[in-house]
Amino acid sequence: MAGRDSASVCGGLAAVVVVVEDSGVGNWRASEWQKRRWQQTALFFASLCFLVNFVASDSDPGETAVLKAFRAALLDPNAKLGNWVGSDPCGNAWEGVYCGLQDPNNGNVSLVTELRLFQLGLGGTLVPDLGNLSHLMILDVMWNNLSGNIPPTLGNLTNLYLLLLNGNNFTGPLPSELGQLTNLNRLQIDQNNFLGNVPSSFGNLKKVQHLHMNNNSLTGSIPAQLGSLPKLLHLLLDYNQLSGELPAALANAPSLQIIQLDNNLFNSTVSIPPDWGRISTLIKLSLKNCNLSGNLPNFSSWNDLKFLDLSYNSFTGELPNSSYPLNLTVIDLSHNALVGPFPGGLGSLQNLQALVLEDNNITGYLPLDLGTGQNYQTSPQTVLDLQNNSLSINQSFVNLISHTNTKLWMYGNAQVCGSSASYNPICVAQEYSSLIEDDTTNVTAADSSNCSCTPPDVPGPFLGSNSACNCVQPIVVGFQLKSPSFLFFDAFSEAFLSWLTAGLDLSLSQVSIQHAQWVGPRLQMTLLLLPEVGVFNVTEFDRLYAIFSQWKIVDNPVLGPYELLSFYPRTPPGNTSPATKGLSAGAIAAIVLSVALVTAILVCLLMFQFFRRHGKPIITSSGIPLKGNATENAALKVAGVKAFTFEELADITDQFDAKHVVGQGGYGKVYQGKLKDGQLVAIKRAEVGSLQGAHEFYTEIELLSRVHHKNLVKLVGYCLLVDESEQMLVYEFMPGGTLRDHLKASAKEPLDFTTRLGIALGSAKGILYLHTEANPPIFHRDIKASNILLDSDKTAKVADFGLSKLAPVPDLQGSIPDHISTVVKGTPGYMDPEYFLTHKLTDKSDVYSFGVVLLELFSGQQPIVHGKNIVREVIAACNAGKILSFVDPRMGSYNGDALQALFQLGMACCRDHTDDRPSMVEVVRELENIWRSSPYSMPLTSSVNFTYSPSSSDSVHYTGQDASSMTVLDIEKSNVTELLSHTVALVRPR
Repeated sequence: MAGRDSASVCGGLAAVVVVVEDSGVGNWRASEWQKRRWQQTALFFASLCFLVNFVASDSDPGETAVLKAFRAALLDPNAKLGNWVGSDPCGNAWEGVYCGLQDPNNGNVSLVTELRLFQLGLGGTLVPDLGNLSHLMILDVMWNNLSGNIPPTLGNLTNLYLLLLNGNNFTGPLPSELGQLTNLNRLQIDQNNFLGNVPSSFGNLKKVQHLHMNNNSLTGSIPAQLGSLPKLLHLLLDYNQLSGELPAALANAPSLQIIQLDNNLFNSTVSIPPDWGRISTLIKLSLKNCNLSGNLPNFSSWNDLKFLDLSYNSFTGELPNSSYPLNLTVIDLSHNALVGPFPGGLGSLQNLQALVLEDNNITGYLPLDLGTGQNYQTSPQTVLDLQNNSLSINQSFVNLISHTNTKLWMYGNAQVCGSSASYNPICVAQEYSSLIEDDTTNVTAADSSNCSCTPPDVPGPFLGSNSACNCVQPIVVGFQLKSPSFLFFDAFSEAFLSWLTAGLDLSLSQVSIQHAQWVGPRLQMTLLLLPEVGVFNVTEFDRLYAIFSQWKIVDNPVLGPYELLSFYPRTPPGNTSPATKGLSAGAIAAIVLSVALVTAILVCLLMFQFFRRHGKPIITSSGIPLKGNATENAALKVAGVKAFTFEELADITDQFDAKHVVGQGGYGKVYQGKLKDGQLVAIKRAEVGSLQGAHEFYTEIELLSRVHHKNLVKLVGYCLLVDESEQMLVYEFMPGGTLRDHLKASAKEPLDFTTRLGIALGSAKGILYLHTEANPPIFHRDIKASNILLDSDKTAKVADFGLSKLAPVPDLQGSIPDHISTVVKGTPGYMDPEYFLTHKLTDKSDVYSFGVVLLELFSGQQPIVHGKNIVREVIAACNAGKILSFVDPRMGSYNGDALQALFQLGMACCRDHTDDRPSMVEVVRELENIWRSSPYSMPLTSSVNFTYSPSSSDSVHYTGQDASSMTVLDIEKSNVTELLSHTVALVRPR
């Protein structure tokens, strides 16, 4: 086997040809004669090297042909598959190709057992030829941009153990031939656009443990044949369009632990089959917003049940009064039509994190032992959300619960919270989902004066019990729990770390949770894996990656299924070749020749290095000095947008010095710079842990290149260095900063009412342009105060198109769909609740977000503060006649009528249901009317009649923001983003 070394030599020689072609290095430029001589020499040795590799090939020719056909169907904008050349994928260690078997009947050639193309930014399709890789055990193309259908020929891969297609753009039906994969352990097709039914042939997957098919557009009924799967643990089908009935036969699956079917469209007459009471292994049952009805099931037989969510359905009848599973951590039965007395059996549950019965008609007194046991006193927090029922409590219960960490919410229970109890803290309207979004874990670097690392701008170091300091380079892992059986992670973080470190065979001091944040029902987090000293060696790096990517950590019932989202750096330090076998004579000859070739190449490189410019090395986001004169990615050319070199942007920011930083967010830092023509620009530099995928990065560039409006921030250029993990966008500089900055209590220049009104009108016009005049129209999907920037004249411009989606286009009949079905993304407090529940993105989703911005202008408050949601708080204050307390006093004088109109418009935009909100055309028209009718200002007095008139479909207490507060994608990463791109100084405990 020639191995990766000889392949690298060939690649290096080929690179010499390219470098010489552009041979401007330093102040020296080669003559045409010199160029030709360099090229001829390099081409000769490169051809000889490739010929030796071909002769020494030890890969199966048939499998090589399959991989070449696959490569031809792929789009590789980041050139990740650049070494897929020659005819020896096993011997030359093609990227992502792993060979673990030999064929004794065919000269002991190596056979492909794994395709690991995880998160490479690949586009294109899967080819039918892949079905000929008969020894393949792992097919991993997670988190790319692949599209098209799944070839039915994949059903021929009968040795397949892991089929991982999630996080792409696949569409079409699921082939019934996948039911032939009788050795399959895990099927992950979630986060795609698959259509049609779940094949009944999946009932033949007798060894499968994990069926993850959530977040697609699957229709039809759940096949009853899934009940015959003897090893099935986790069935995830949430966020689809399934209908029909719930199959009673699922009760026959003897190992089933998790059934998660949230947000589907089952028939309105469907209830939970009584047979499901026989699923003795059940740990989690989540059927939120499934259109279900009937009576609740009997919980008593689910002895291991920890998580029960049947909210947002139409269940009727009484709560079961029988015994409840003692290990329950979450019971959410809110937004149903339950009646009858509060069951006394709920008082015996000592491990509850949340009991949510909001919006029912439950009666009676709360039992004295509810929320008062020993576990409640020691747990981080427990929530009893009993709002909007007909419950009663006695004072002894209130006295008992005051000594625990339990939050009791009784708003809307007339017997408890009448008019005289309006100031009782348990009678304030609350959102328990806002507590979930605040349930994050952050490890912050402490200051230490006696410890330093190189380079000097490394943050930290951490302080531990040891006074010594080790400078280490971490592995940064994106990780998620896909269906955990808890709501508040703080109570389980220690157990999680013990489980994770045991599975990784690392000490507790080597794993750090940097972020843990809910994204819908998934708990996503950033982890740092820290070596004892320096960096992880190649063997240890590969071991850790394999544990994550091949699910070698034993499943934990409470934590549920887990998944790898990213792994940085992507490749280990040093040689990354897989374990080698005995070398053939051809391989030995290839290595000998390679040594000679290496010598020749070293001479070439030394000559080029001699002429390279000298100076202070530039450090990229990955913490590695920039090599050579790096330029833009040739695969990305956008008309009208300049492709900057890294050096250009480094020069105008003094190597990205901190003195040029003008802002920072979850993506990284924003630097101010001045181009050679004198134009001031803002450079948004993504940090390693928050790099977009190539698809998202291209999306933002392409969208911004096509939109031109005075109320939209102009894109000047970009810089993309794939290998150095650099992504930068260059915008026109907005000296006024963000609207959010000006609304803070600490703002030095508070905005008066007229300025606020002008900002509202300007940003609304920018959004209207996106919806109606851009070609094609665009849904922004992340309208918020921090994405509205101001110039020196306080003119508002909408920015940040990283989450934007193109609006629907006419179909063959000329009809335009009214929405896009897409994965939920956005910012808590601004997110359209209907979009969250249905995954249907419309122009009205931006309208809702803009309505929240209007309420910010009105009040000066953030959308969510200390768990309180601005929409709900404003409505409650309005209903109580206290809306004047929400008006921002820093506005000075106002026109009372205009402010009232602005308030009414903001509330209309924030209505719960899409159809009840105005369009952006209507919003702009109303703002223009307000502007014209506001020629003067006067102090606002209590005589102004602020009212709120909900639409007929709005709920009394405005519950729509429940969904909005549950999804958090904008995570302020503070110190973490520094840690992702540099060596970390760590003090280790003894």
